[in-house]
Amino acid sequence: MNVRLKRVYDPPSPSDGTRILVDRMWPRGVKKEDAHIHHWWKDIAPSPELRKWFCHRPELYDAFRERYRSELLVNPVQRGKLEELRRLADEGPVTLVYASKDPVYNHARVLLEVVNGIPFPE
Repeated sequence: MNVRLKRVYDPPSPSDGTRILVDRMWPRGVKKEDAHIHHWWKDIAPSPELRKWFCHRPELYDAFRERYRSELLVNPVQRGKLEELRRLADEGPVTLVYASKDPVYNHARVLLEVVNGIPFPE
């Protein structure tokens, strides 16, 4: 499976394959035509309550990671998106696009971990 991460502010590349924005809100200062986004999956982002609780504080990242992983695996809409993501990745490269300034402590990284580790039905 070929899934990677990229900030929305970094230039798109043909090697990105299918670009999926995984933020709940459209990134500030980015024109839709410049972002080259194929899908915008708002529903796969953390719940508003979890996002507000975390507020990009690195000291809460481990707890945030566990809570978000739980949301992804329990919520049927998010689980469906994970399965769709797996199907897309089987067809070619997929880039999960996010706006966070922090490349380490963000929800897209957790999402990538889940995608790479979750058992999917055949």
